[in-house]
Amino acid sequence: MKEVVVVIGSGSIGQAIARRVSAGKHVVLADLREENAKAAAQTLSEAGFDVSIAIVDVSLRESVHALTEAASSFGAVTGLIHAAGVSPSQAPPATILKVDLYGTALVLEEFGSIIAQGGAGVVIASQSGHRLPALSPEQNKALATTPVDELLALPMLQADQVTNPLNAYQISKRGNALRVMAEAVRWGKRGARINTISPGIIITPLAKDELSGPRGAGYRRMLELSPAGRAGTPDEVGHVGALLMGPDGAFITGSDFLMDGGVTAAYWYGELAPA
Repeated sequence: MKEVVVVIGSGSIGQAIARRVSAGKHVVLADLREENAKAAAQTLSEAGFDVSIAIVDVSLRESVHALTEAASSFGAVTGLIHAAGVSPSQAPPATILKVDLYGTALVLEEFGSIIAQGGAGVVIASQSGHRLPALSPEQNKALATTPVDELLALPMLQADQVTNPLNAYQISKRGNALRVMAEAVRWGKRGARINTISPGIIITPLAKDELSGPRGAGYRRMLELSPAGRAGTPDEVGHVGALLMGPDGAFITGSDFLMDGGVTAAYWYGELAPA
């Protein structure tokens, strides 16, 4: 039996990381939509990877648990790439919180119970989590450690507090980084590591939705005024993912890596700073 790498969310970023860490391993490509998983599987198969597909809804515990069992049937799960989610232009606040925040916490819990010794995972968060104003220590701890099935009942996540999709997305992505920090302690007891990557605008189908959506002008302005002056590519995220999941990253766990071309720097200290 081979080592197994599970990719949840079969888009460009998940594939880019998988290409760098999955040679000689079995890749399980999981997605909510079977057609997306099949298309990604064909691409990776034609590039020489051993691939199977699975359907998963990260907002349902039974679905995520079934994925852990399916993946484990191929061998020891040594890699997790969690790149599934919805953007502010794609869903209302409640759905974003359920998929991006609760779903990520659920994936971390379920896979943290089966990840093999020496294994590693990455969660794709977002630069948006870095533009949320500071939360209180109590709020940080609540997002990091509240039992998964009680997470969405937190007072700070109720409809009167989270009033728009962007706010829901920012809280979710801040929550992802906090959750990974807490989960790194539990994963470490299994001899495994887990980190987050917080990309800026990376040219993917989801990013194109954002650039052509109601906030498109704002995103284009971000790129123009950022130090890098451009969007990123999935391959650039793939390089960071490979570092975090590979032997060169063996001392890195519970960390969040912001890679946004300096957009956040410009937001807090440059021309993008709010008036």
